[in-house]
Amino acid sequence: MSKTFYIETFGCQMNAHDSEKVIGTLEHEGYSRVQDEADAGLILYNTCSIRDKAEQKVFHRLNEYKKLQGEGKKFAVIGCVAQQEGEKIFDKAPYVSLVSGSASYRNLPQMLARLEAGEQRITGLDDRQTDETFETPFVARTNPHRGYITIIEGCDKFCAYCVVPYTRGKERSRTANSVLDEAIRMADAGFTEIQLLGQNVNSYHDPSAKMTFAELLAAVGSIPGIRRVRFTTSHPRDFTKDIVDAIDAVPTLCDHVHLPVQSGSTNVLRAMAREYTRDWYLERISWIKAAKRNISITSDIIVGFPGETEEDLEQTATLLEEVGYDAIFAFKYSPRPNTPAINMADSIPEEVKVKRLQILLDRQRETQRLNYERHLGEVMELMVEGHNRQRNQVIGRSTQNKTVNFTTTQPILPATGSYVSVRITQTFPNSLLGEALAS
Repeated sequence: MSKTFYIETFGCQMNAHDSEKVIGTLEHEGYSRVQDEADAGLILYNTCSIRDKAEQKVFHRLNEYKKLQGEGKKFAVIGCVAQQEGEKIFDKAPYVSLVSGSASYRNLPQMLARLEAGEQRITGLDDRQTDETFETPFVARTNPHRGYITIIEGCDKFCAYCVVPYTRGKERSRTANSVLDEAIRMADAGFTEIQLLGQNVNSYHDPSAKMTFAELLAAVGSIPGIRRVRFTTSHPRDFTKDIVDAIDAVPTLCDHVHLPVQSGSTNVLRAMAREYTRDWYLERISWIKAAKRNISITSDIIVGFPGETEEDLEQTATLLEEVGYDAIFAFKYSPRPNTPAINMADSIPEEVKVKRLQILLDRQRETQRLNYERHLGEVMELMVEGHNRQRNQVIGRSTQNKTVNFTTTQPILPATGSYVSVRITQTFPNSLLGEALAS
């Protein structure tokens, strides 16, 4: 087998960062990355099972490239669909040689050695109860300015609709020293923004009992050279006031909190096994709104969960207006394998789910329009993310995680990763327009 590889990543930011660590591990084991499947000896698919029909998309992709098997190429399915489907993948796609869930990534070097030795069916599927995390110094970070650190893996929440506890295993946290050591190495390498990751990032519990999550946030934000620290995704059950206090106290902590509510109805939240009420959630929102800094709030919403009534939907809509989210990510419910909700009667027709989703999006759009209008005339510091040459604009992101397209009178456009002060001149429901201030 040629020691070249191609990897395709599906799904969330955690999957993308997992791929950075997998790529780094492969390269440390002597593999070279290529950009085309046809040039690779090993083809990996890092999969996500959150979205509807996720496994179908993976098998479709595998089927597209099975003709390459005759050229001696090897295939690996890793990630959530690998854990979910397990050895059934070998039955559906016999040309696959390696199937591994994310909890087994730390064993990747040994699995690669077995693959190179000619083994045909290698699995890493039995580690969901492990206490170990996937820590490696070999991370192929794709962005030289913004980097990610996974501080907690797995999930213990078992929400009725969610497959993550069954695919990523139980919650297990890295030590605070391990996280800080990696953050310091990143700062020394020139990174100025760090994002801490976890399925429930604020459920972090330091195995060495040295730091709370809020204390870890503050410590990362105090590292010389780090200008921005973000974290995602938080769970309301573990969202504590000291997190807001840390954001107020440490200027490098970004003034943005992503706090998924999923529904504004306590009845639906109970059916979802979220284990909090609407009032519990709104209490946490009140902490954020009482902060000295103006903290942007975003959320996730599921519509059409089994048993959701029109009254439940209206409660979600009124919650959106009461909180005044800067953005939401809203989805129609779809049953996922192995979850408790799969046994619930999915009684809401698809066309009703589509209608309900649009109702929420329309009402949220007006809230966002008003929220973004408040930034008119404001001066923001932006991190440059790219350039739109056709429009002669620069693309930047604020500490509140808002996208700003801006112009500059300078003959040379600011470099990606640099920081620029910009005055906001025009607002839209999802973005802002501005002009760079003379430096």
